[in-house]
This record gives sequence, structure tokens and C-alpha cells, in this order.
Amino acid sequence: MSRPAIVVFDLGKVLVDFDFSIAARQIAIHSRKSPDEVQALIERSRFIVDYESGRLTRKEFYECVQEATGFAGSLVEFGALFADIFTAMPEMIELHAGLRRRGTPTWIFSNTNDLAIEHIRRNFPFFANFDGYIYSYEVGVMKPQDGIYEALEKRTGRRGGEILYLDDRPENAAAGTARGWRAILHETPERSRAAVEKSIGSI
Repeated sequence: MSRPAIVVFDLGKVLVDFDFSIAARQIAIHSRKSPDEVQALIERSRFIVDYESGRLTRKEFYECVQEATGFAGSLVEFGALFADIFTAMPEMIELHAGLRRRGTPTWIFSNTNDLAIEHIRRNFPFFANFDGYIYSYEVGVMKPQDGIYEALEKRTGRRGGEILYLDDRPENAAAGTARGWRAILHETPERSRAAVEKSIGSI
């Protein structure tokens, strides 16, 4: 079997870790809700799904959260608190750097929003070193729905076994596998590196 032509990375929990409780605690200070209530709203409300699917703008998302929580700060203040939840995953960032040194094209493929992407772009230099980026909020559909996978295939010009894909969510990896992609369920950096090297070669 030939080697994959591109390697596609999910972002959250693969290259950067995140913890919504950080944002929830800070937002709660300026609202009438407890941190647990704010976190539940951020993680499980329709607001976040609509925001990351491109059905709500940044301002509309802020207004929904503001109405639900009584958050007293501005949109700029909310954005700074909401997005500051990420930490680097050095072993996976180094895996990506190794692929770049080999000349392997790499892509970001993420369910995400514009506040998160702006924060990551400002604070994590590695993020500039990809050939392309597919974001759910721009495409208008989230993994594991077909449309976002189709968007990546169209943008990259690659299909099936040409695509090596890492994601931490089983349902997202399974959707890639169903399209013939070589999907790796990311569980630990060590396992992911071994799986990538099995397909690509030593990094």
C-alpha cells in the first residue's frame, strides 16, 4: 500500500488540550450563574453547537450566553475569557513538526469557532505551519457529518487512503474510516506516533 499523501489533524485534545472549566470559573465571576452552570451551558447548550456550525456569529453567541448567565462584561472581555482554555500538547506538536521536516503536507480539521482559532493563532506558533485549515464554523457543518469531510476532500484534492487522519473522538475517526481514510483514534502521543510512523515511515 502506498503512503498517505497528507496527514490531517484534529485540533482540540490532539494538538492542544482544553478545559472549559477555566472559562466557566472566570465568566461566572461576572455573572449570576455558578461555574458549574456556566460550564454546562458552554459545553452542552445549543448555543455552542450553533456557533461552531456557523449558524451564530460571535456577537450572537455572546448575546445568547449573556442572556442566559447575566454576564456583565463586554464582547471583548467575554471573548478573552471564553478562549483562554488551551494548553499545548508538546509531544503531538513535535510529531507534527517531524512530518513538516519530512515535507509531508498537513492540515487542521476541527469542530471549532472563530474566538478559539484567533486565540490559538496568537498564542501557539506551531499553528502557522499547516498547509490548510478546515473549520466547522466556516464550512457550516460539524464532524461527524459528511459535509465537513467532503469539504476537506475538495480543498485538498485527496481521498480515501491518501488521507491519514488523527482524531480523539471515536465517532469522528469512524466517519473518516467510512470514507476510506486511514483514521487513527488518538489516545496517547506514543500510540499516535507509532501509528503514524507505521503509515508514513520514521519521523
